[in-house]
Amino acid sequence: MDKPASAMAETEPIVDCEDVGLRYGAGPEVLSGIGLRLRPGSFHFVTGPSGAGKSSLLALLHVGALPSHGRLRLFGTDPAGIGRDARAALRRRIGVVFQDFRLFDDLDVVENVSLPLRVAGKDPRAHRKEILDLLGWVGLGANLSDRPPALSGGQKQRLAIARAVMARPALLLADEPTGNVDDALALRLLYLFEAMHRLGTTVVIATHNIRLAGRFGHPQLRLDKGRLMPAGSTGGTP
Repeated sequence: MDKPASAMAETEPIVDCEDVGLRYGAGPEVLSGIGLRLRPGSFHFVTGPSGAGKSSLLALLHVGALPSHGRLRLFGTDPAGIGRDARAALRRRIGVVFQDFRLFDDLDVVENVSLPLRVAGKDPRAHRKEILDLLGWVGLGANLSDRPPALSGGQKQRLAIARAVMARPALLLADEPTGNVDDALALRLLYLFEAMHRLGTTVVIATHNIRLAGRFGHPQLRLDKGRLMPAGSTGGTP
């Protein structure tokens, strides 16, 4: 896999949050006082109980939501201060694995994985071997012509992961990416995220599976009632 290109200086953080809060509409804050700086090529797990704000934090990081207050910069840019087209360009540098998958039911497995290439203006036919190798890695090599309605929940999750990594994003976000698979396959999928990290991608994985995250030597950040705190490195290597 090719190393993702980045025009940023090595010392400039990809993510820079300062006292960031988030609320939806007139409701209470779901995130408060978030301070977070992620350097290029770093890997973090975000842990915490259900309802702690993990999905909301990832929404901020892929510009699915804007802060209610505080300062957020992605790739050195304030997403609240740019127009719609510029935000779309910003999002194209970010790969996301959503909990609800967000696959296209009218496209087959290969076509769903090819979408990031098409968005980037690339011809998927030129990347056919890479696409097939990736689908084989996530265990979907026998499902190439299937469409999402014919897949199980775990298969949809693996397809969503393959699609997210296909374009070699500079920032890769995953919301509970191993929630619908057994531990053996979950570990295999995390190795895929680890491979992306080693190629220079900044990776953030939200998970409730602290034991599985502990298999890797990456820092953990814990969310509790919308507030973020370091949990230290888990130690060990995969």
